[in-house]
Amino acid sequence: MNWLKCWTPKATSNLVLDAMGKDVDLSIYKGKVLIIVNVASKCGMTNSNYTELNQLYEKYKNKGLEILAFPCNQFGEEEPGTNDQILDFVCTRFKSEFPIFDKIEVNGENASPLYKFLKSGNWGIFSDDIQWNFAKFLVDKNGQVVDRYYPTTSSLTIERDMKKLLEII
Repeated sequence: MNWLKCWTPKATSNLVLDAMGKDVDLSIYKGKVLIIVNVASKCGMTNSNYTELNQLYEKYKNKGLEILAFPCNQFGEEEPGTNDQILDFVCTRFKSEFPIFDKIEVNGENASPLYKFLKSGNWGIFSDDIQWNFAKFLVDKNGQVVDRYYPTTSSLTIERDMKKLLEII
């Protein structure tokens, strides 16, 4: 299933909001390998995840990798800030350069259409719901969701799978 064609938060487009409130058409990422992750600023896993995501992004951004970070406050209220506060935190503390999007919900009735789609795959041991902050999805260049990783999975352990999709041996 191709996420670039299958979900539409607005009836005729693949639009999401970035952290500045601007529409972003997700089709701009066609041809890129994506890591899509729900993030939080006050989680015990924040430092390690942002550090590792930054390492991957720096190493592979010019080789076709994009990381899409979606703040979410559904787990322990660990992302309580406004979009401006989140951006300030991520840019100041971690110097992250990958895109940060509008705060969303990933579970429940108000879950983002993107996350409803991401969770719709047959994930075996995973339940439908996202378990906690920093759950990761790996998407290939054609928009196919190819893998899902637990929040506790180190971002660096995804590198091997990601390199295959980037066709880096």
